[in-house]
Amino acid sequence: MKIGFIGNGNMGGAIIGGIIKNGIAAPESIYVSDVNEEGLKKTHEKYGVNTSLDNKYVAKTADILILSVKPGVIYKVIDEIKGEVNESTLIISIAAGQSLEKLSAAFGREVKLVRVMPNTPALVGEGMSGITPNDRVLPEEKQTVLEIFASFGRAELVSEQLMDTVTAVSGSSPAYVFMLIEAMADAAVMGAMPRDKAYTFAAQAVLGSAKMVLETGKHPAELKDMVCSPGGTTIDAVAALEEGGMRSAVIKAMQVCIEKSKNM
Repeated sequence: MKIGFIGNGNMGGAIIGGIIKNGIAAPESIYVSDVNEEGLKKTHEKYGVNTSLDNKYVAKTADILILSVKPGVIYKVIDEIKGEVNESTLIISIAAGQSLEKLSAAFGREVKLVRVMPNTPALVGEGMSGITPNDRVLPEEKQTVLEIFASFGRAELVSEQLMDTVTAVSGSSPAYVFMLIEAMADAAVMGAMPRDKAYTFAAQAVLGSAKMVLETGKHPAELKDMVCSPGGTTIDAVAALEEGGMRSAVIKAMQVCIEKSKNM
């Protein structure tokens, strides 16, 4: 199985790293193209994969072709390679807000197409990816895509109507979490904690809390209640967050994100 990447950015690197680490494909079976020759050189040195400045070569060679480019570039890339893609090639797009129908129309013919929304924690092996294939993708091919994207975190199949929500709840949400960590650290600094320690304490608290949700199976509200002792410090902090509109602010932010994704 030959896996091709058009686009050599951070997300492409995270996927390549996961594929190699988990033995899904050997470095010599991976092909990467990009316009940045220096970047390709670094990718080759790091992973030992094949690199090229020729998108058409990678498109022609790959059994699985991952279009690891931004929404503003993807249709230019498709127009360039559409005549080179084999009928049996499985094509994966990670461009936000681009529907299967729109992507398929750009190829001008029926193709095996999968739309994926990963997120930046993929860079540290803790990504979350929503995956939706079109009806030409076979069950065993869906499983392969799941294995690829689970190689650097977690991955789940979702219906395409949920993909804009996936963008809001996992694709864009690391930014919300980083803001939370920054705010927590700022408050810790106000409490006389050195800033480097403040970031460590805040980030580890977020990491551990998320792990509790995933591994205990308990509802987040139940986990919250476990921390809130009667008359204690935490319940006062929670009350202040409720007064400040934390929940409504997060919900509003995600609604805005969903609508932007729908209209891209």
